[in-house]
Amino acid sequence: MTQIIDSTELDFCDVLFKPKRTTLNSRSEANVIREYKFKYYPHTLNSCGIIAANMATTGTFEINNVLQKYQAITCLHKHYDFNNEENRKYLIQNYQQNQNAYTFVSTGLKDDKEKLFAILSDKEFPIDKLCIDIANGYIPKLIEFVREVRTNFPHLLIMVGNVVTGDMTQDLILNGADIVKVGIGPGSVCTTRKLTGVGRPQLSAILECSDAAHGVGGLVCADGGCTCAGDVAKAFGAGADFVMLGGMFAGTDEAAGELIEKTVQTNLLCDGVLVTKKEKYKQFYGMSSQLAQEKHFGGMACYRASEGKVVEVPYKGSAESVIQEILGGIRSTMSYIGARRLKDIAKCTTFYRVNRQLNEVFGKS
Repeated sequence: MTQIIDSTELDFCDVLFKPKRTTLNSRSEANVIREYKFKYYPHTLNSCGIIAANMATTGTFEINNVLQKYQAITCLHKHYDFNNEENRKYLIQNYQQNQNAYTFVSTGLKDDKEKLFAILSDKEFPIDKLCIDIANGYIPKLIEFVREVRTNFPHLLIMVGNVVTGDMTQDLILNGADIVKVGIGPGSVCTTRKLTGVGRPQLSAILECSDAAHGVGGLVCADGGCTCAGDVAKAFGAGADFVMLGGMFAGTDEAAGELIEKTVQTNLLCDGVLVTKKEKYKQFYGMSSQLAQEKHFGGMACYRASEGKVVEVPYKGSAESVIQEILGGIRSTMSYIGARRLKDIAKCTTFYRVNRQLNEVFGKS
């Protein structure tokens, strides 16, 4: 019999932080670097908790080069060939410079397991962090694969997803995952909710999954739905340990894709003629889109439909300016709610439910 869950489900746009008395005199006093400890991974990690998504456009070496300077993480996309000499050389050099603390490699379930296991077994392969990434984290094979990877490579830091409920979050952690990715359908180029009708508002998903994960010694990564620094802060406020971003890093110099220049009309008149100007864009696409399937997987399988779209993102300049803005926004949030440490954000958070979060003045926020 069909059931209806009648509780209120919330997204980032449905809440605002309640400001509180604080002992911070300046946002500069807020410490955005956290020491992470994990259920299985034997090492600690000092990071700001921001992760570039393992999408073909954002999970790049170039993004990694920028983010690691800010102790932010990059999940490299799974289409890099790590048997390639140049790619292997990059990873080794990166490891020597940064002890490889901020780089994950990625895999799905359909990838060649023998190839993946061979790479991970190679003592010269420097990365000890793996993201197992599939759209539907509820299939039995995922649990089996996580258990198998943990058994064969007990030294790995394993992140896996995606799910939106506490029960599956705990199942994945108890079977070997250190971090569970939370989010079905919230991404800006994901059409899963439209195509399948499946999903959950992201804030509510983070609240439930983080509570479940922390109860069994695991961590969660909020994946998708953030459009600005305030959303990232709200994800941390809801209990996320990490926040994964795709669209916010798309359109930067370091993101993959050609720079597109377009001539667009403005509302300005000159001698009775509308003035035009040139604007720059970069292509950004979901990894379940038809373009991604054709580009990276040899075409769309006949049994599935596209669950992603292709968009042109306005050019943003360097990813450095993006990560600086995100961290600046988080520090400011911390100064408003009295959180001295990144880990304290959730402890200091009280949300207001709101009908509108922005003041719109002359069509601009």
